[in-house]
Amino acid sequence: MLASLLDFFFPRMCPVCGRRLELDEHPLCLRCNVDMPRTMFWEHPYDNPLARMYWGKILLEKAAAYFYFTAKSGQARLVYGAKYHGNANIAIELGEMLVDEMKGFFDDFDCIVPVPVTIRRRMERGYNQSDIIARGISKSTGIPIERYAVIRRYFDKSQTHLTREERRDNVDDVFVLKDADAIKGKHVLIIDDVITTGATTISCANQILKAENTKISILALGFASRAKAQEVHEPMMI
Repeated sequence: MLASLLDFFFPRMCPVCGRRLELDEHPLCLRCNVDMPRTMFWEHPYDNPLARMYWGKILLEKAAAYFYFTAKSGQARLVYGAKYHGNANIAIELGEMLVDEMKGFFDDFDCIVPVPVTIRRRMERGYNQSDIIARGISKSTGIPIERYAVIRRYFDKSQTHLTREERRDNVDDVFVLKDADAIKGKHVLIIDDVITTGATTISCANQILKAENTKISILALGFASRAKAQEVHEPMMI
């Protein structure tokens, strides 16, 4: 009854389409949930279009993203709402949603490292969106978050309007391993909100791999791939 009263006075809206959510709908309405362009990469975490992007660049265990990200799409509104408009609770619920759907993917991780943002970015937004997603995952799995193992050491210009080459140059050497002991000997899951070229996660991973006997995997909410949507059903090599 309390939930019904709260929903009546403070109705929740779907962050994708704006429709009022029913009591049993969260964080998306049923229609937007069904229409979400899921990648299904977690079914083949060692060999999928995202994992292949890292081959020959970093030593990687697994990689997955939840959905295909396209600018100006419903998924873009979802990400931008969590990233720029203070909807941190949505990011937490999305993290929980990932765990619920990606059965088995989280079984062998020792800790989570959200891709760090600069102090200025954190002050502007009030939080690190990757950290909020990680909170939802940690809440559902019990995997601890190591927020200070790697830090972002200076403010760099936004990645949003850069070319693929400029993105790679923009994040070279922006991360530094601060606490190697916190991740030494562990399988670390790096969390990012959206991966486009992989440049940011590669730069972060290179620092993590400096810690002794450390393994890494990567997970993102969205994958901004140039590939066509039929890749979702592409047969994978195992």
